[in-house]
Amino acid sequence: MSSIEIEDTSPIMQGTEADKAADFANYFCSYAYLYHQKQMLMDHVRMRAYHSAIMANKSLFEGKVVLDVGTGSGILSIWAAQAGAAKVFAVEYTDMAVHAKRLVESNGLSHIVEVIQSSVEDLQLPQKVDIIISEWMGYILLRESMLDSVIRARNRWLNPGGSLFPSHATMYFSAISFEEDREGKFNEYTQSMQDWRKFSEDMTKYYSVNVSSLTPSFQKEQLDYYIYSALWTELRVEHLVGQPVIIKQLDLNTCSLADAECVHPVTYDIEVPYPSTVSGFAGWFTVHFNGSPENPATKRVVLSTGPEAGNTHWGQQVFYLMEPLDCVTGTKLHGMVSMTRQEKNKRLYSLNLELQVDEETPVTKSVYEIP
Repeated sequence: MSSIEIEDTSPIMQGTEADKAADFANYFCSYAYLYHQKQMLMDHVRMRAYHSAIMANKSLFEGKVVLDVGTGSGILSIWAAQAGAAKVFAVEYTDMAVHAKRLVESNGLSHIVEVIQSSVEDLQLPQKVDIIISEWMGYILLRESMLDSVIRARNRWLNPGGSLFPSHATMYFSAISFEEDREGKFNEYTQSMQDWRKFSEDMTKYYSVNVSSLTPSFQKEQLDYYIYSALWTELRVEHLVGQPVIIKQLDLNTCSLADAECVHPVTYDIEVPYPSTVSGFAGWFTVHFNGSPENPATKRVVLSTGPEAGNTHWGQQVFYLMEPLDCVTGTKLHGMVSMTRQEKNKRLYSLNLELQVDEETPVTKSVYEIP
């Protein structure tokens, strides 16, 4: 277990009260609505994984003290209590805490589950805990940066040898062929540029103002929006081209705030197994419920958001190429991929992609925002 960090240099928690207020408005507010919680509660891949991980490992929960980071509706806290926990602290920053408390009471568990409306950073507990549970994962794992809060909670409140549920996470990256989807987005970009040209002509015709000097800026704006932004989609296994590669692995028992900060540049080599049109790339993640080395899970459960697992509310994040690649059997796609936090919103990330086809083409570099 890593030691408690004396100085918190995470960019999310630095800055003025205005910065924190903006962070609340941009991120937390959406989680205060029941319709958002309902979307996650209807994700049966998610629900089955967490329910199985808790209920199949009751021996870890019986008589233990549990901290639920970002409890939302309180569902994980309720399951922890049902699994035999002696005490559960259910922490929620938003007003969803009111609904969580009501749900706990209506299920007859208020003598075990204590709902606390607080940020993790301001949290005060009367004791250390034995288990931390949390559903902190965002799109392509890191988006939303809630992992920071889990790490802070672990450093401050988890007893030595305590367990985290989930305990490990892996990020995957793959080439994909999904021209129907890529062409749809490209057609939207093309239509937007046609609308601009008509607008430009009308400005000259009716108002005697030439706006053509703004065309390059508008085109970049539209390219960034339609092409160089990650898109949420639901892929099927047949959309994958070649073998996915691992771009990051995290052990939540030991990882640091710096580990959650980015995905350092990782080289990838993907060989196309049959003639394919490569439309772009995609990313997703898995999390594992293994417990800790001192208190391992009796039954290890894996939650996957990959195309093989069925649909989840996370879907996959896709990064389409401006021009598709017509590949033959044996074509090699190689380059480098990394992720960094966006300057304008530290909870969001950008993906940096370098790509070369075989050894014959120049290396192309693209940056995709993950909105």
